[in-house]
Amino acid sequence: MDFVLFGIQGSGKGTQSKFLAEKYNLSVFETGAALRVVAQENSDLSRKVKEIIETGHLVPTEIVMEIIENFIEHAPKEQSLLFDGIPRSIEQAEAFDALMKKHNRDFAGIYFNLPKEEAMRRLTTRRICSKCKTVYPAAYAENTCSNCGNELVTRTDDNAASIENRLNAYNKETIPIIKKYAKQNLIIEVDAKPSIEKVTENMLEKVEMFLIKSS
Repeated sequence: MDFVLFGIQGSGKGTQSKFLAEKYNLSVFETGAALRVVAQENSDLSRKVKEIIETGHLVPTEIVMEIIENFIEHAPKEQSLLFDGIPRSIEQAEAFDALMKKHNRDFAGIYFNLPKEEAMRRLTTRRICSKCKTVYPAAYAENTCSNCGNELVTRTDDNAASIENRLNAYNKETIPIIKKYAKQNLIIEVDAKPSIEKVTENMLEKVEMFLIKSS
């Protein structure tokens, strides 16, 4: 069983993906990272991606799907996969569904549900390491990163107007995908409001229940 992660910015989706991948030994596809890796290769696909990135355009769905298919084909056959950051639109979801069907891969979505107001609070108060990019919530009192010791800063796009635009885009483009999969009983919903530890506990419990029912 493969998994697709959904969650508004600030929901802790990235943090929880690490626990999930470690628990089930998942091979992770993170869209931004995958694009950067492909762009460094020497292939027809990498040249397409480089050209698109360098011109500042969004990578079209067909190219993203080509990258995902490349990832699937090179992943260990016995290993389940974790997709983070894809699909982001109904168009992408339809193409993603077709690709997964082509490769005979079953998947479920894990939806970290967080109210917009809480997401706004978290995003406007968080800080990020200036070097390793680790994200820290407002509750973290130190001014330096616990991983590498570098200074913590506020992201330039973590202002109210920019965040509002990102959250609205999520509600417009991603929520319809979650509703689509929920109708197919393919969504595992997790309350993202509690502490990281509690969210992890609830997530793993619900995933286990889903896997048992699906077996």
